[in-house]
Amino acid sequence: MSGADVPVGGSRTGRGRGGRGRGERAMVPPTEFASYYGRPVLKKPVWRALDIAGYLFLGGLAGGSSVLAAGAAASGRHGLARPLRVGAFTAISLSLAALVHDLGRPARFLNMLRVMKPTSPMSMGSWLLTGYAPLAGAAAASTVTGRLPRVGAAAGAAAALLGPAVASYTAVLISDTAVPTWHDGHREMPFVFCGSAATAAAGLGLLVSPAGQNAPARRAAAFGAVLELGATELMRRRMGLSAEPLRTGRAGQLMRASRILTCAGTAGALVAGRRARGVAAAAGAALLAGSAALRFGVFQAGVSSAEDPKYTVLPQRERLAGRAEAGAPTCGTKPPR
Repeated sequence: MSGADVPVGGSRTGRGRGGRGRGERAMVPPTEFASYYGRPVLKKPVWRALDIAGYLFLGGLAGGSSVLAAGAAASGRHGLARPLRVGAFTAISLSLAALVHDLGRPARFLNMLRVMKPTSPMSMGSWLLTGYAPLAGAAAASTVTGRLPRVGAAAGAAAALLGPAVASYTAVLISDTAVPTWHDGHREMPFVFCGSAATAAAGLGLLVSPAGQNAPARRAAAFGAVLELGATELMRRRMGLSAEPLRTGRAGQLMRASRILTCAGTAGALVAGRRARGVAAAAGAALLAGSAALRFGVFQAGVSSAEDPKYTVLPQRERLAGRAEAGAPTCGTKPPR
């Protein structure tokens, strides 16, 4: 038997001292996933949770609200469109403020506009926000003052076209990192964020609009809940080990709270939201809270996965083993001839 055949944690012969069989003795201590000097394998994100998780949530709320406002305005439900347009501009303004606060100086945001790099989510996102925010502001100003209605309608329609990108680009932004939970969820994360943006916008519409005009918000709540919950579950099943931080610790609590609030808010909106103003408002508040809990949960899960080396080391070993079984070359080896 060669050394390669010795099981980890066991002796070569399976016998104790004197040659008598006493079972296998532990020869190798349990694996501890640590790096040199006790430092983690990855440097965890240094972003402030309140700033960046809030930035993720508020951007989704703004983008979703612009889309829902455009649909409400097109169907003549101005009691729903007006507060949504104001809410979209307020949310994107707060989102930008949170981003600039995390950056430390406004000049750092302006520096990102010096170039346009299509391969950089941060660069494209900065330009996207720069184009979207004035449109959302013009639409909100027109609907509040009643002036220049055609300009306001055009600005609202343009903001709605950019809305899905505003709602989902932050998913691309965090997935384009080495943070295991964020990176491994890159396929489904944009759909999760779009669904969350739809439920947030629906929640705002249910909270502030008359009960007789909230039909688009109720439909958006159902659509967003199905997309968000379905994409989140698919993402967790596909990710494997790196999905564990989404189920455990503080992030797991936030994700469970998000599911409960989203389901409760959607049920309340569909069952009694059309008839009872109080139920509609309560459902809207639950949907907003559920969307915020999801963004904060995803943020916290990413930080937790970067802090624990096993979420980096074990998936790498699994990928290398899979390539070896498939006969594909791995790093440091020459391809077979």
